[in-house]
Amino acid sequence: MRKWILFSGLALVMVLGACTETDDNDDMEETQNNSSDPGIETAGSVSDDTEEVEVTLYNGDKEAVGSAMIRPVYRGVKVTLEASDLPPGTHGFHIHENGVCEAPDFKSAGGHFNPTDAKHGFEHPEGPHAGDLANIRVDEDGNVFADAAAEMVTLDKGENHSLLKEGGTSLMIHSGADDYQSQPSGDAGERIACGVISE
Repeated sequence: MRKWILFSGLALVMVLGACTETDDNDDMEETQNNSSDPGIETAGSVSDDTEEVEVTLYNGDKEAVGSAMIRPVYRGVKVTLEASDLPPGTHGFHIHENGVCEAPDFKSAGGHFNPTDAKHGFEHPEGPHAGDLANIRVDEDGNVFADAAAEMVTLDKGENHSLLKEGGTSLMIHSGADDYQSQPSGDAGERIACGVISE
């Protein structure tokens, strides 16, 4: 009788141990599946669907002052700007509707890229424009390196909000800071650098 009880107790311990191990394995497997789930999209991850676009920016004297790399991400695009010989301080940075940068005033670039006919500014209740970007900060030496997110645009041709629409679009740096609410362009001052976004 004692042997039977001992055997039964040992069997029960083995069964419980196996259940615990199975539960632990299931939890671990579930965690691993969640962490590598291809359906989870990260806004900063580069998409393989479209190639990146490089933009050269020129000042009003037609001198190259920097470049920007525009990469598709799973939510819009990421704009990586590197420029120099700019006035120190905070500057408005936008995507404009025309792919034409005629110096010295760059008015040929038109207004902000705004395919949804929204109001300007992140702080406006009916904004922002698709082409509104965060301000950039130029250091005392005139240099800037910044990443900007544009979640409402794409590089996919044929889309209403594509930066590669017929005629292209442009990147613009302004002389002053964008206040994120004034119409039509955030009271950001003169256009001091421009670059065409095209294929």
